[in-house]
Amino acid sequence: MFTLIKRLLIGRPLKSTELGEQKLIKTKALAILSSDALSSVAYGPEQILIVLLTVSAAAFWYSIPIGIGVLVLLTALILSYRQIIFAYPHGGGAYVVSKENLGMFPGLISGGSLLVDYILTVAVSVSAGTDAITSAFPSLHSHSVLIAIFFVLCITILNLRGVTESASILAYPVYLFVLAIVIMIGVGLYRVATGDVSPQLHTAVGTPVAGISLFLLLRAFASGSSALTGVEAISNAIPNFKDPAPNNAAKTLLAMGVLLSILFSGIVLLAYYYGISPKEDVTVVSQIAEGIFGRNVMYYFIQGTTALILILAANTGYSAFPLLAVNLAKDKYIPRMFTVRGDRLGYSNGIISLGVLSIILIIAFQGKTEHLIPLYAVGVFVPFTLSQTGMLVKWFRQRPKGWVPKFIINSIGALISFIVTIMFFLTKFEQVWSILIFLPLIIFVFHRIKKHYEAVGEQLRLATCEPVMPIEGNVMILPVSGITHVVEHSILYAKSLKPEQIIAVYVPFEKEDEAIFEEKWGKFQPDVRLVTLHSPYRSISNPLFKFIDTVQRKAGEANFQVTVVIPQFIPKKGWHNILHNQTSLMLRAQLLYRKDVIITTVPYHLKK
Repeated sequence: MFTLIKRLLIGRPLKSTELGEQKLIKTKALAILSSDALSSVAYGPEQILIVLLTVSAAAFWYSIPIGIGVLVLLTALILSYRQIIFAYPHGGGAYVVSKENLGMFPGLISGGSLLVDYILTVAVSVSAGTDAITSAFPSLHSHSVLIAIFFVLCITILNLRGVTESASILAYPVYLFVLAIVIMIGVGLYRVATGDVSPQLHTAVGTPVAGISLFLLLRAFASGSSALTGVEAISNAIPNFKDPAPNNAAKTLLAMGVLLSILFSGIVLLAYYYGISPKEDVTVVSQIAEGIFGRNVMYYFIQGTTALILILAANTGYSAFPLLAVNLAKDKYIPRMFTVRGDRLGYSNGIISLGVLSIILIIAFQGKTEHLIPLYAVGVFVPFTLSQTGMLVKWFRQRPKGWVPKFIINSIGALISFIVTIMFFLTKFEQVWSILIFLPLIIFVFHRIKKHYEAVGEQLRLATCEPVMPIEGNVMILPVSGITHVVEHSILYAKSLKPEQIIAVYVPFEKEDEAIFEEKWGKFQPDVRLVTLHSPYRSISNPLFKFIDTVQRKAGEANFQVTVVIPQFIPKKGWHNILHNQTSLMLRAQLLYRKDVIITTVPYHLKK
């Protein structure tokens, strides 16, 4: 049944030789790797207005110079990550750049930040998309968490089906969103140019505003920079591109930068000219669309495509998180299971882990996007700063031909990214303080995992392993609960191995059962020694384990191996297991952690 459901949801398994067919062309890559960055224009400009509103609506004209500052940072990041793509064509992005140029500790900070950021990408994107839906249909507002969880499950299943299949489906909503916003910007600016929009809706640029300060403007700039999250995803996912992968990734990155700058600047201008003020239950994009078109088909088209891309922007996390996890796993900082490809040649363990962690986050924050965005932005600007700084070090050390312009670009990017990071900590500390706790914890876990793998490798290596003691014979201990075909089958198996001795062990809870069973056993298997261990506290494991320890001490003196043979019957149907005590499974689980004891399970399959 499980296999049938799995095939229905994710499709037939793919051969390893079909991996090349799972590579992305530029148009599909732009859709799934840029969806996070493009979707952030739906809430980035709104974050600027929320900060300016603390002064007054008259301060909204400052959103224009702040927007220009965000575009300057975007340009620096695009040019910088373009350099990273060619310098590190095997992917890894900020983690690899920081690790190779700044050292392992900064690399782990970048890697840990990005892992958390991609989890936040899914949670923020789906929560924001749910907000867009509930803005259009307020009656659904009370069900926002359930709606968000449903969408996460859908995207997780879609990604488990493979990169190309998910890209083919997701490309349409992304390009429809771009089309919808471009139409909205075009019509909106045309109405402004023709005088259809009243000048009284906004204050003139340059109007003095009491209470404005440099600190507040920097705070608004930092908040608006949340629109740049996801810019790094393409540099992490270079292996997903068709050859020549670096060239295709670089072109996709530039296309994303152009689209992002157009959409972001257009929404900032429309919000200013139409005098849009942030509201709790209605997004800025929703207000702009209603102001331009009214509540007609075009309004619902814009809201629908906005909701779709906000939800599907989570796919950027699903594209980048597994590949980053592969790099960390190869360096032995997270479990190796993240390097294993699934049935559809995607890194299924990374995809499933991302989905589960995102759902936990959505439930913890009750789907409140505004609570997640600051933490989300910090999680990506820390790697931004480290990767830019790493490239600075790289150019300064190597000094290749034409390195000075590259050095200047990375210097600008590093400086602005650092300022944005500091501003988030200064202005939104109550929302981002948790990163100061969980990031060190993540790095600590990284080091513990690395230490474990190194210890395992050292112990398994033949050159350093302890000498193996020779085995001169075998003593088999057979726990029994009655005289059945299961026990008979297990005894026959044990005898076939010709051990030095077979000891059957029976643990009765009542004293009178002891003599009765010994009499029956003498008739059943007189040549197999039986040991009965009365258990007044009704525990099977405690007396059994004490007996095993006693036998093991004596066997060790003669270099004999102790093997515990566990009889187990297997019901014909899986659900039948809940009708039986799983004593065999419990004993096996406990015995696995006892040194120098071999456990053998002898299954007996029932026919009905």
